[in-house]
Amino acid sequence: MSKTRFLRILTTLAMSSSSSSTSWSCNKCTFLNSPSQKLNCMICLTPASLPSSSSPSLAISTNDEAKWACKACTFLNTYKNSICDVCGTRSPASSLLGFDELTDSGLDSSNPDSSVGSVFFPLRRCSNKRKAMDDDVVEIDGGSFVRSESQGIVKKKNKEIETEGEASESGTPLSCLKILSYNVWFREDLELNLRMRAIGQIIQLHSPHLICFQEVTPAIYNIFRKSNWWKGYSCSVSVDVADSKGYYCMLLSKLGVKSFSNKSFGNSMMGRELSIAEVEVPGRKSLVFATSHLESPSPGPPKWDQMFSRERVEQAKEAIEILGAHTNVIFGGDMNWDDKLDGKFPLLDKWVDVWEVLKPGDVGFTYDTKANPMLSGNRALQKRLDRILCRLDDYKLGGIEMVGKEAIPELSYVKEKKVRGDIKKLELPVLPSDHFGLLLTLSPK
Repeated sequence: MSKTRFLRILTTLAMSSSSSSTSWSCNKCTFLNSPSQKLNCMICLTPASLPSSSSPSLAISTNDEAKWACKACTFLNTYKNSICDVCGTRSPASSLLGFDELTDSGLDSSNPDSSVGSVFFPLRRCSNKRKAMDDDVVEIDGGSFVRSESQGIVKKKNKEIETEGEASESGTPLSCLKILSYNVWFREDLELNLRMRAIGQIIQLHSPHLICFQEVTPAIYNIFRKSNWWKGYSCSVSVDVADSKGYYCMLLSKLGVKSFSNKSFGNSMMGRELSIAEVEVPGRKSLVFATSHLESPSPGPPKWDQMFSRERVEQAKEAIEILGAHTNVIFGGDMNWDDKLDGKFPLLDKWVDVWEVLKPGDVGFTYDTKANPMLSGNRALQKRLDRILCRLDDYKLGGIEMVGKEAIPELSYVKEKKVRGDIKKLELPVLPSDHFGLLLTLSPK
């Protein structure tokens, strides 16, 4: 073994040991809390507790665990790991399940992860099936990109080359306006860098003028901030503020920004707020766009009925009332809305739910354990959690579509699941997020 490889192994072991012995996952909202947060979860204030044997929370290692020796580097791994912690070599004892064996009927019905709140438990360590080669061509939402690992840039593979860091719009009136709303998923243990790069490629492909992000963590913020596409946008969150919160919403604009503001919801125990920006649209009327991540359903111990519907409905009403003071408003975000539980979204006069208007009859599930293969192994859950709502006097709706529905090429992760009474390891693809994003196009009247 070379000296370089040996040092790399020691570094990896040190990082792994530090991470597993200090971080803990909240049993309620699953946020990974820092070592200093010992008593209560930073996000939802749930008291810290040790994970039970039936919970998919982070496990506690012991010296007596059975281990297997990696055939490549000889490191002793615990049997709960299907790949080597050091070099990524797969365990010879792994029993991986294919998609053809994975059905809802085969899942253990006693596992209480069928609710909207508990599907966000931390996932197992992921692995590349193949190292990406320089100048790979990847398909993201139907567009071809050339990925250069050495230069760290991505360009559209067609006659019109569009680079990251595209300049802001000039004073020429815009013929259309694109708005992207996306819950980017705060899970940092599942190929975070590659998932965020895939979201960056979606941004390059569609080139939205306005972006509404939810579940941004400091680590995600820093990945985005170092991307070349970031240079073309103004951001509602400063570097100092980005590092001071667990996760949060964020607005990005290619257009001139008159103001950014935030309004905290007084009834939120999860620190939820309404983020607002007023922007200048070249040659058109000014526009307000906003985002929020309304209170999340969080069924879990000691009770399993903590759905926070009343809080969510009150937050929705407050947001619509605040934004209704403007004549041209776009409100996009992860509303965590359930029409059966929460009722009809409380829209006032002139407000519309864009998906309902432009896609009548289409269920529009943005969180879908059937359509998103990365979520296979969870109990079936299909909800239109993400929505874009508008009140427009001087613009008209063009079109709306979902983005981020394609798996990242040649990437997978391993997840343990109880299937027909046995613990199996599922090898699943990786998508940019557990949610699909929404892309809206507007045009002037």
